[in-house]
Amino acid sequence: MEIMDTAEPELNIAKDSRMFYVLGKDTMMKMKQSNILIIGLRGLGVELAKNVILAGVRSVAVHDDGLVAIEDLSSQFYLNELDVGKPRGESCVGKLAELNRSVQVMLHTGALDEEYLRGFQVVCSTNNQSQAEWLRIGNICHSNGIHFISGDTFGLFARIFVDFGEKFVVTDANGEQPLTSHVGFISQEAAGVVRVLEDQRHGLETGMYVRFTEVEGMAELNAMDPMPVKVTGPFTFTIGDTTQFHPYIRGGIIEEVKMPKLVAFKPLAASLHAPEYLISDFAKMDRMDHLHIGMQAMGVFFDRTGRMPALRDEADALAVCDVAEQINREQKRVGEVDRNLIRQLCLTARANTSPMVAFLGGVLGQEVLKACSGKFMPIYQWLYYDTLEALPKEELPAEEFKPLNNRYDDQVAIFGRTMQEHLSNLKIFVVGAGAIGCELLKNLALMGVGTGPRGQLIVTDMDTIEISNLNRQFLFRDKDVQHLKSEAAAAAIKVMNPHVKIKAYQDKVGPETESVFTDDFWQSLDGVCNALDNVQARLYVDERCRYYARPLLESGTLGTKGNVQVVVPFLTETYGSSRDPPEKETPMCTIKNFPFQIDHTIHWSRDLLAGLFSTSIDDVLSYITNPSFLPDVLKQPHRSVTIEALHDNLVLRQPRDFRDCVIWARFKFEELFNHTIQQLLWSFPADMITTSGAPFWSGTKRVPKPLVFDVTNPLHLEFVRAAANLRAYNYGIRGTATHDNDGAAFAQAMQGVAVPEFAPKRGVKIAVSEQDKQEEETNPDDELTARLLKELPPPQHAVHGIQPRPVEFEKDDDSNWHMQFITAASNCRAANYSIAQVDIHETRRVAGRIIPAIVTTTAMVTGLVCTELMKVIQRKPLEDYKNAFANLALPFFGFSEPIAAPKRKEGEHEFTLWDFIDVREGRDLTLQEFIDWFDRKYGWEVSMISAGVAVVYLAWWPQTKRQERLRSKVAEVVQTLAKQEFAPSVKTFMLQVCCEDKEGTEREIPDVRYTFRQ
Repeated sequence: MEIMDTAEPELNIAKDSRMFYVLGKDTMMKMKQSNILIIGLRGLGVELAKNVILAGVRSVAVHDDGLVAIEDLSSQFYLNELDVGKPRGESCVGKLAELNRSVQVMLHTGALDEEYLRGFQVVCSTNNQSQAEWLRIGNICHSNGIHFISGDTFGLFARIFVDFGEKFVVTDANGEQPLTSHVGFISQEAAGVVRVLEDQRHGLETGMYVRFTEVEGMAELNAMDPMPVKVTGPFTFTIGDTTQFHPYIRGGIIEEVKMPKLVAFKPLAASLHAPEYLISDFAKMDRMDHLHIGMQAMGVFFDRTGRMPALRDEADALAVCDVAEQINREQKRVGEVDRNLIRQLCLTARANTSPMVAFLGGVLGQEVLKACSGKFMPIYQWLYYDTLEALPKEELPAEEFKPLNNRYDDQVAIFGRTMQEHLSNLKIFVVGAGAIGCELLKNLALMGVGTGPRGQLIVTDMDTIEISNLNRQFLFRDKDVQHLKSEAAAAAIKVMNPHVKIKAYQDKVGPETESVFTDDFWQSLDGVCNALDNVQARLYVDERCRYYARPLLESGTLGTKGNVQVVVPFLTETYGSSRDPPEKETPMCTIKNFPFQIDHTIHWSRDLLAGLFSTSIDDVLSYITNPSFLPDVLKQPHRSVTIEALHDNLVLRQPRDFRDCVIWARFKFEELFNHTIQQLLWSFPADMITTSGAPFWSGTKRVPKPLVFDVTNPLHLEFVRAAANLRAYNYGIRGTATHDNDGAAFAQAMQGVAVPEFAPKRGVKIAVSEQDKQEEETNPDDELTARLLKELPPPQHAVHGIQPRPVEFEKDDDSNWHMQFITAASNCRAANYSIAQVDIHETRRVAGRIIPAIVTTTAMVTGLVCTELMKVIQRKPLEDYKNAFANLALPFFGFSEPIAAPKRKEGEHEFTLWDFIDVREGRDLTLQEFIDWFDRKYGWEVSMISAGVAVVYLAWWPQTKRQERLRSKVAEVVQTLAKQEFAPSVKTFMLQVCCEDKEGTEREIPDVRYTFRQ
């Protein structure tokens, strides 16, 4: 094998940032030094290759000497009808190479001998049909220290085997950020008890290792190597003997230390006879031994006959079952072989489906990355998975499974012709064309969704493609950057399957686009797949699906974690039925005055960027253009802050050239990192004791120290550079580039600048609690405000012939100084409080609220989504659906039955959360007719009608008003109250009605869906 490029690998953070936050720099550098061989390029092989190439290894060699068959197109997205009969490898290697130009992609033809295999760190074998060949390659890899992975899909069954050698080191078993907490107390005992501060659970587990820093009194702990813990409660754990240490006084930080773990893998031959399984579905644990035997039996069948069992061939299935029983007699895995299960395996073993391939390709891809890096725990050593519950419940006639001689034949062999026709005529709405959206569209197109006369795929996304999208949104290429996602995705899908009818929208799905996504639009759909990245949008789509009774397949990823939720009308609960608890927010007084974590200083710096270079400049613009701005500001509780900033920008420090910007930045450094800290210490001295007798600076409160500006300190200089350039941008002054080596010029510009000495301010209120913070905001300094107002220039003369420009924060553009400023400001503040500093990449993650993402998890999740779609269109019972949660890092797979839609009774009537009371009379009723409808239909007396917050009718209104309202038409009243007419596309709206039955019992009824026109 020839690898052309021997240069030192480099990371492209702009492109790989989302994956960088999943794997980290060290892992990605190891990947970029790894050469991978993938054997087999049917559906699973190409899915795996796609994921590994996008992840960014050094090289990927692919091997497949087979010819393209029409059935390959059911799951192989880089082949088309014109490729049938051509070499499979040659037909798709060029398209694989386009995925990532930094990865060398090569095609190998011919023998896979030992000498060739030695050129790779990882060998991944797919489409393993011959038991003998599988064992041969596995043996070569184990003997030569090559990490070996094999993966196979057999219809609705799948298998993975992993062998990383006898001494594989895992550096990080779970991928989570190391846990940290603050010490509350440490005892002097044979097993010293550590108690953390009462508002912080430590989150540790017995056997984890920790180190201590900043412990006062029992300082011996600060110098010790990482030590194991034994957890005794959510706030306590024990360590080793502390009896010989000095007594604990105060302080201390506990940090988890991830220790390397050595994992010994058995070779394939030995593991076949003594398998160890990773459970993929706890409801199917009893199947694993049977599948282990059955899949071996198919390999033996291949070696004897030279072929796999024929599709839907009962004789072949019977022969494999007989081989399975022979193997079981030798291995003694089970008491009696489940012949029916193995029969099901054999009948469709030749077939591949896109959902199964996507799922297994994601899992396999992550195992390859683990093999390259030692990051995350590998599968040990076997994983078996099936989705038998997706099959039709009743046996179908043989005619159903006859091939159509088209790209869907593998799917037909499993589900039948009727199901394929149903799929082709589905109208599915994919909301979002990002990472999940791209994978969903690919799977749906391969399945044939939207190819029939009534079918259609619809996708919407308002975003444009950015370079950071390219490592996981595989439908896009460099040429697509800055183009609309939905349009580029639709065009790519048409290439993969020209028969798909797909329509692209560029609209956000929300209340503001209900004239685009109308009643008719939602009612025309057969289902919705969410591919969104925020809860608010998910909740809106969920509510639309509930309103129109449409199935929703919800999914999401976070790094190596993925989840799928199935929402079926009248059967399951909805996405919005249960919510995760809100994240605990850090009090603003902590952010402003008492930070103790780097996240606090980054949050503070992000707010600082907005305040100095956006909000305050917006105020300047408003001051010079809006006559009512100043009177409005003077009515606000924070008026003194706004006026002081205006005064600074227009009177004290309005720049005329770049040196003025540099001087302003130097003054800001002194103000923020020296004077403010000195004021804090003047108000709360380091030795201050509270009224309760405890030190004020204790617990999480860290005694700060003022920074003394040093022009030779790169951090201090970087703050001035970034702040000066952002100030220059605000005022249209030419600045410098982020990559300029201009430190000396900045140092010279600051020469002779007289920085004022610190003078403590008396009577300054510094917030210690959230209540103090609120009081601080509602007690402005009106004396100062009045003085500064007098010094403000008239609006027409406020700026010197320029139009001030506020910055708009953009985290991914390293030429705009935004992230440089936030990083420098955050690290300066961290230096104030002796908090460990972080680089620009970690700062970007926190400040930009970046969601870590990797293509492997996305592929896995979308495979699960499309499997559930196959069940939805068959109207399966509740017990056949599978909500899923998986974490590829651990690895862990959890499947559960969806929660049933809760029901409640109101008198003789039963309602679920999916139910509405539909009033549909073909016209707009009067209020009286509407009330009579309830009496006639349910025997209920209406006492109140509202539309949102607007009251439409009250039974206890005065008779004159009530009678007048009863004669009015419902829709006309609602439009009058809302002061807005319904768009022509709107046919229905919601009403809330309060009712009582004949006995005077109040009835809690669902919302009323009122249709007022056809």
